[in-house]
Amino acid sequence: MSNREVVVLSVGGVRFVTRASTLQQFPESRLARMLNDDDREFKLVNGEFFVDRDGTLFSYIMDFLRTLQVSLPADFSDYQRLQREAEFYELYPLSDLLSQEHLLKPRLEILEVRFSLLEMQAFFRIFGSCSTTVETLAEQITVFTGQQSGQSWNSPFPSQKPLVPFPLERPSHHDMVFQCGTDYSAGDQFVARYVSIKPDNRKLINGTNVLGLLLDTLLRDGFHLISTRTVSSEEKVECYSFERMRRPAALTITVNQTPGSSGVAQAKRGQVQKGK
Repeated sequence: MSNREVVVLSVGGVRFVTRASTLQQFPESRLARMLNDDDREFKLVNGEFFVDRDGTLFSYIMDFLRTLQVSLPADFSDYQRLQREAEFYELYPLSDLLSQEHLLKPRLEILEVRFSLLEMQAFFRIFGSCSTTVETLAEQITVFTGQQSGQSWNSPFPSQKPLVPFPLERPSHHDMVFQCGTDYSAGDQFVARYVSIKPDNRKLINGTNVLGLLLDTLLRDGFHLISTRTVSSEEKVECYSFERMRRPAALTITVNQTPGSSGVAQAKRGQVQKGK
């Protein structure tokens, strides 16, 4: 039976079709031994291997065998049951990874936007519980600065002079500070700051417009507005609080193991999956 190229399994009534080489990724597992008729738990019926186990959970096991990664849905909760299934098939590298349940679970992420309006300028400060999200957002936001002559800060058209990118202030890995609007310089000269937030290409100078675009960007990225409050009525500081369930960096774990070999698997954290 070990020389067959395509293998059909019926696990709890759910049918799976795969290559024999996929089932042989870990030679010491029961799935690999099954192909050599070395395990009586697996019955061959009409050319298909029948296994009286959970077929839904087996789909995650097949995904692991095909990719050597653990990728679970954000709403997955059956970690212990899946670990039991992995132990049944004697896929101990998978079982070891599933024991790190705290790394696999989605995490609640908090983001806070503080906005204040002072004469012709608007000030923004963004705090985030996840430094990676703040870093990603900082890469989306660009402040452009330039001089204008006799133009109002509400002017929708930037100065004819070239605008120069201005770096955001980063007091820490978890927050950023920037501003927009115009600042009186000398004579009829004004220093103007425009804000652009990718993927929107507009350069906005009006603080209220920038705030609206920023909030829309966060909502599109999966955040939910949970509260709005006035922090300081005298200074006109408003605070917008957001939250979302975010996949942790360890949700996808790569196993460093050469296919077809035995031994202890080592885990690596995968890249953050942006968005939800």
